Amino acid sequence: MPGKNVAQLRKGETGVIKSFTDRDLSLKLLEMGCLPGAEVRVEAVAPFGDPICINVSGQYSLSLRLNEASVIELE
Repeated sequence: MPGKNVAQLRKGETGVIKSFTDRDLSLKLLEMGCLPGAEVRVEAVAPFGDPICINVSGQYSLSLRLNEASVIELE
């Protein structure tokens, strides 16, 4: 059974990055600081659900499209 991903989190929920499901997109996410073991928290969700704003390790915020957030698997 596949694990939960960031796109499935609701506002205020947290998770810890485990891995990525898309190799090309994972490079972009890694460059933005989304590293395995980092805690992420959903800070805001746009009115129609896309994009979402996440906080990474309590240090900075990123805005991601749902297709980008869906490749970030959580522990």
